[in-house]
Amino acid sequence: MSLRVISGSAKGRRLKDVPGETTRPITDRVKEALFSILFDDVQDSSWWDLFGGTGAVGIEALSRGAAFVRFSDLNRLPVEVIKANLQACGLGDRAEVRRGDAFAMLASLPEHSFDYIYIAPPQYKEMWSKALALVDTNPGWLNEGAWVIVQIDPREYQQFALENLEAFDERKYGSTLLVFYRQKEK
Repeated sequence: MSLRVISGSAKGRRLKDVPGETTRPITDRVKEALFSILFDDVQDSSWWDLFGGTGAVGIEALSRGAAFVRFSDLNRLPVEVIKANLQACGLGDRAEVRRGDAFAMLASLPEHSFDYIYIAPPQYKEMWSKALALVDTNPGWLNEGAWVIVQIDPREYQQFALENLEAFDERKYGSTLLVFYRQKEK
């Protein structure tokens, strides 16, 4: 799969892929649909691309005017690819790349809050639901009005009770499902 930035200041820039089968990069079609939904809300927003992989989603957000993106991944190779992709796009000055366990990070005391948390973990391991539950129980990671966006295979999806978050939209694009969550009104 050829990865590229599809809009904004880094439009057309090619992104390196992570070798092997450990990541599942987002397709241009799904990325275009996601950012069409978000439209102007990306401008000046802050993001956490939780299971960063290639960094394609966070880099797209930066290219479209996001103020800051934190990328995190457990493995060394994706972290190196994200750093290389940020450098190639000239977007590293508004980004932070952390290597570490996403679940440990989410369980820790929030030192920054975000407008968007993007959760696209390895498939079929229920990692998305564990990450979502941790965001739900540690809402300090979220700014007021924040969204949590989950990218999974539709066969993985299941609804479950959350205390602070609610699903408000789902969009299916072939073998990719985007589920959008926001904080419940109190």
